[in-house]
Amino acid sequence: MGKKIRRIIMGMLLIIFIGSTGVILYTKQQYRVSEELYSQASEQYTVRTEETGADTGKGEPVSAPVMVDFDALRAENEDIIGWIYCEGTPIDYLVVQGPDNDYYLRRSYDGVHSTAGTIFIDANNRENFADCNTIVYGHNMKNGSMFAVLSSWEEQMFYEEHPIIWFLTPERDYKIVLLSGRTVSAHSDVYTIYKEPCEEFDTYVQDALAQSDFQPVMEPEGEGNYVLLSTCSYVFDDARYVLLGQLVPAESAGGKRIVE
Repeated sequence: MGKKIRRIIMGMLLIIFIGSTGVILYTKQQYRVSEELYSQASEQYTVRTEETGADTGKGEPVSAPVMVDFDALRAENEDIIGWIYCEGTPIDYLVVQGPDNDYYLRRSYDGVHSTAGTIFIDANNRENFADCNTIVYGHNMKNGSMFAVLSSWEEQMFYEEHPIIWFLTPERDYKIVLLSGRTVSAHSDVYTIYKEPCEEFDTYVQDALAQSDFQPVMEPEGEGNYVLLSTCSYVFDDARYVLLGQLVPAESAGGKRIVE
């Protein structure tokens, strides 16, 4: 009887081991497919440029170090509305806006199931950054892809090395001048979308500045539009790490296109 029970237990453990191994291999395969897809998108639809001169006295680039062929991209998927890029980090991805906040959560931009999903803008935001704040979501992948790097802005040194993130659209290029990084709850008020300027939104920005992990080198420049980048964090249940930055039109704006 004892031997039979041991065989049953060993059999169950073997099944669990095989199942766990299968899950790990499947996950790794999903990571690999996702990395290849977005790496190919970057190679196919973007070109690096040397037009990265500095603003007088600020030491900030005046133009994005990348150009995007949005005509070709949007021929693939009309939901593609931009490209987000931060030099020296893994952030180099196309951005979509779907019919809701679930569609691209587990789909790549070609519509295929993917654990990495796609970087996407909140479905409730209006187009062309018309709202006071636009929310951009991305997964925190264990291989460091998508928005996994966001929590690195907890460190002042990392922030100082990466004070801006580029957001390019078919209409123009923007700099997201980072002002705050912090850990919040998934149920936090930071996910409130403000359509028009108001005192509540002013408080929203001031709270973000006061609670930031890093000390920004720049301050908000008057009234403007903002971008909130969000990803999962594992500090506590339903934790998120968010970056808030002011959206600043870049000097290089004007519907860049790649010319063959």
